[in-house]
Amino acid sequence: MLTIHRPSLGVRRTVGGPVEPGCAVLVATPHVVAAGPYEELLSADHARLSRAEGDDPAGVAGRTPEIRVRAWEGVLEPGRHEPDGPALLERAYWPDPREADELGAEPLTGEAFAALPMTATRLRQSARRGVQRLLARGTVMMEGPFTDPAIATIVQRSGMGVTRLGDRAAELLPRLLEVAPVRNADFVVRAADGSCLATVLAGRLVFRRR
Repeated sequence: MLTIHRPSLGVRRTVGGPVEPGCAVLVATPHVVAAGPYEELLSADHARLSRAEGDDPAGVAGRTPEIRVRAWEGVLEPGRHEPDGPALLERAYWPDPREADELGAEPLTGEAFAALPMTATRLRQSARRGVQRLLARGTVMMEGPFTDPAIATIVQRSGMGVTRLGDRAAELLPRLLEVAPVRNADFVVRAADGSCLATVLAGRLVFRRR
């Protein structure tokens, strides 16, 4: 199935770039197929575009595939890259909501983390919660590597990309995060106040604010 993401405030294709009003994004999972005016995407030759991506969502070449439209009240733009992935998932504790009265809602680091009785199971449960919180912030990639194979697997299964950019982050990230055809459909939708409404990874909606 093809999906057109139609944000009410337009699309920002590059990090820090201009917002294009009336623009939308066409996705054939897992890739962005096209970006442009909504009306043009709606009337495009979707079967041809899908086959160009190596996909035939209709099951028969030449048949017009089904199109789903997701309307968003915000701006569609590149997701964020988290530079401190191992620190946030391997050296921080994300409290369970049931622990909020005792530990609060924010991740515990440093001395507060060291003071907690910690097991491998508890840390990995924390990492799962941390991944969900990061997705809710619009994170689509994070810097690695991870020393705990189980936590590395948790991140991989979430769909987030893991980078090892080091000092080249400023140079490489704008291209990696760009919302553009043939690239993975990794992006976020943000409200006018900048808060995250939705996060999409490889065309899958992995977070949606309720």
